[in-house]
Amino acid sequence: MTTIDDLDKIDLKILKELAKDGRMAWSKLGEQVGLSLTPVLRRVRVLEEAGFIQGYVARLDEGRLAGRISVLVSVTLALQSEEVIASFEEKIALAPEVMSCFLMTGDTDYSLRVVVRDLDAYNEFLTRTLTRIPGVAHIKSSFALKTVLFRSSPLI
Repeated sequence: MTTIDDLDKIDLKILKELAKDGRMAWSKLGEQVGLSLTPVLRRVRVLEEAGFIQGYVARLDEGRLAGRISVLVSVTLALQSEEVIASFEEKIALAPEVMSCFLMTGDTDYSLRVVVRDLDAYNEFLTRTLTRIPGVAHIKSSFALKTVLFRSSPLI
C-alpha cells in the first residue's frame, strides 16, 4: 500500500494543482509541475490507482443551491446498539440538508453539518426528519455565524 511518504515532490505538486483545478488540461498540469504530457499522465494514473485521487467533482455553490445557514448539530442516541446506529446512519444519509455526518466519541454520538436556506427550513428538517429518526434522544443545534476556513482537500 502506497503512503504519502512514498510520494515525491512532483507527485505532491500534481495533487496540489489538481485539488485547485481538477479540470486543468493535462498539458497545463505538466507545465505547472515541470513534466511533459506522457509522464504527467502516467503519474496521475498511478496516483488514481493508489487511491490518492478518488475522483473528480465540480465544487457547487452551496449557498446558492442549498442555503447560506450552516447548523452544527450534535445528536445523542438513546442506545448505541448496532441496530440503532445502522438505522440512524441509513436515515440521515437520505436527508439532503445534511452535508456531513460524523460518528463521534465523548458525550455526543453524531455531529452533523446541516445547510438550509432559512430558520423555517431548519425547523422543518428538525421536526420532519431528525426528530422522527428512531433512537434519537437529544439534539443540540449551534448556528455558524460565518465560515472562517473551509477546505475541500487536505493541505499538501
